[in-house]
Amino acid sequence: MLLFRSEDHLTKWLIEKNLTRGAIISLETIWALSKKWYGDRISPDFKGRSLDEAQAILTSVGLTGAFWALRA
Repeated sequence: MLLFRSEDHLTKWLIEKNLTRGAIISLETIWALSKKWYGDRISPDFKGRSLDEAQAILTSVGLTGAFWALRA
């Protein structure tokens, strides 16, 4: 994960590195995802999650589409 101060900053970095743009998400979305993804990890009852459960977390914070699909 890379953080950029603006889309202009990202665009300049991509040109400099000769890379194509990937998925872009806001810090607010990253924070929402991290709370749901890691919020229960220290619980003694945590057993991991299925692909469907993981997909539901991504979807719940608005991460949808082909890039975020855990199943092909």
